[in-house]
Amino acid sequence: MIRIPTAEGVRAAAASIAEILPPTPLLPVEIGGVRCHAKAESLQPIGAFKIRGAWWRLSSLTPEECARGVVALSSGNHAQGVAWAARRLSIDAAIVMPRDAPRVKLDATRALGAEIVLYDRDREDREDVTAREVERRGAVLVHAFADPWVMEGQGSAGIEIAGQLGRAPSRIVACCGGGGLSAGLALACPDSAIHIVEPEGWDVVGQSVAAGEIVSVGPNPPATICDALRPDRTLPLNLQMLQGRIEPGVAVSDAEVRIAQRFAFSNLNLVLEPGGAAALAAALAGKVPVDEDTVVMLTGGNTDAASFAAMLASD
Repeated sequence: MIRIPTAEGVRAAAASIAEILPPTPLLPVEIGGVRCHAKAESLQPIGAFKIRGAWWRLSSLTPEECARGVVALSSGNHAQGVAWAARRLSIDAAIVMPRDAPRVKLDATRALGAEIVLYDRDREDREDVTAREVERRGAVLVHAFADPWVMEGQGSAGIEIAGQLGRAPSRIVACCGGGGLSAGLALACPDSAIHIVEPEGWDVVGQSVAAGEIVSVGPNPPATICDALRPDRTLPLNLQMLQGRIEPGVAVSDAEVRIAQRFAFSNLNLVLEPGGAAALAAALAGKVPVDEDTVVMLTGGNTDAASFAAMLASD
């Protein structure tokens, strides 16, 4: 039977995570003349919110499952989260990653002690590669967004936000890949509006919720600088958790994302990777409403110095 993530599970995850990680800052930020808040998950030890779900999933494994080891599929941030948790818990971890993943993410995952299994995005199906590795090793799959424990762990950010604000946020604007973070936030903050933001041409979660069924990315999707937000499709568990709970999804362009990266650097002294700046891009572009109790998720900061400097220097 498939385990369904719960609000109780989110609270348990938040308590577990609070024992090993300090809360990330909730920073005041002015957007369109409105003073709201930004949750700086880019300041996590691995530079992204993914450490939350990875820790809760791996720390919830049974002794027998720990002995089998874990396999994860990721372009980089979930990879680092799983590698970080696996090292702390002395669990063997193998991460399936695309050959064209950012070098900074590949290097960081290796440095944390995980084994990397590379695949070619254009010629290989990543789900098939991952399934083969799970079967070959007899390992436990730690899915980046469709695992119930991962969803609960990501939702711990919502528990932190409510504690820092002293009340439930009116809305949370979240970067969205497969929908794990938004599902967790929806459980953590049941009275808050949840706005998801995806790259243009990759808005599979928003389209799936609108259609009431899984919608895959179309043939020859456009290029996007948001490497962390490029799943081909969401999965049934995520759709189940998000249906009727999130606001209509919005999509942002690469140009809007770059504006958000520059804004965060200039106004918050933060380095954000493209995918980690998508929610801020939507807020700055006026694509989502903002009030004084709005929280914008800044989900990751794993970018290399050269590309970040080039972005800052570009128009």
